[in-house]
Amino acid sequence: MNTVLVSGAGIGGPVLAYWLGRHGFDVTIVERAPAPRRGGQAVDLRGAAVTVAERMGILEQALALKTDMRGMSMVDGDGNETMRTTERTVSAGRLDGDDIEIMRDDLVAVVTGAARDAETIYGDSITALEQDGDGVDVTFESGGRRRFSYVIGADGLHSNVRALAFGDESQFVAHLGMYVSIYSAPNFLDLDRWQVWHREGDAGYGVHSAPGNATIRVNAGFGAGPIAYDHRDVDAQKRLVEEHCSALRWETPRLMKAMWEADDFYFDAMAQIHMDRWSTGRVTLLGDAGYCASPLSGQGTSLAMVGAYVLAEELGADRDGAFDRYEERMRPFVRLNQELATENPGGPASDESVRRAATAISLDR
Repeated sequence: MNTVLVSGAGIGGPVLAYWLGRHGFDVTIVERAPAPRRGGQAVDLRGAAVTVAERMGILEQALALKTDMRGMSMVDGDGNETMRTTERTVSAGRLDGDDIEIMRDDLVAVVTGAARDAETIYGDSITALEQDGDGVDVTFESGGRRRFSYVIGADGLHSNVRALAFGDESQFVAHLGMYVSIYSAPNFLDLDRWQVWHREGDAGYGVHSAPGNATIRVNAGFGAGPIAYDHRDVDAQKRLVEEHCSALRWETPRLMKAMWEADDFYFDAMAQIHMDRWSTGRVTLLGDAGYCASPLSGQGTSLAMVGAYVLAEELGADRDGAFDRYEERMRPFVRLNQELATENPGGPASDESVRRAATAISLDR
């Protein structure tokens, strides 16, 4: 067999499918969501990830979809500007560098288009994995059963594949003491390629215009220890955000109203995944599923894209020991990028640390 099942059609999954296809594998992607997920924050391509995009032939598309931010402001509870800069933003760092900031859903569309030769199944998920020395028998929620040479979990912080193959996520998750929500709203602030941030105590939010300026993306978060909540109960998650953020001033009432009306709401903990092994037999993990660095690192997308490239390259070169070589190449890169999230608690990592982490891997075997 020469078949691979990838769980997760976000960014890492399609990038992996593209490269595995180039190495002669037949790839199937399964995604729990009924369609490509809309919304999400602005994400960054830096260092080695830019090289991956260039080698995929999607760099020009990504550049054309850059957020093209002009700068950022910070305001107090009365809306008075306390800081303004056109040199950097919270989400993208310095604006005069080679990094590419792009909306997550725009990048998903680009990489999904590149992986169009892969079979993609939406609205389904894996319920069981049974493997032997020759392959993996996979049972799907829809009732189907198929056999693959390998199964790759590219399904995020709360990875279903990781749970099935390695056990409960509580063994691997390191909570960073914060929660974040992201959703779209009408651009009632008339922002033009601009970010505005407001914070009081342990809670705050940032708003920035989405391409075209018709809408804004809201990033509202708060500090708290681990909270038990249903990852599928969106209303319960919105209530948590309202509970912790509604006392904020400035535009909070309108932003909370927009949150309840948003149909692209996302909420999760700022957390990392640390595992002794990313692989077991013919199953391995990619991106957030195996080594989430958290949004605080600003490097989750880059880790997924680079990991996909390296994993596909090793499988394509020699299947024997491919997963071990993938881990050997990626672990130093992952470690440096995870450290970005904890280098400066409450603030961004230094520009030098980001540059070093983003380039700390060779893409050539």
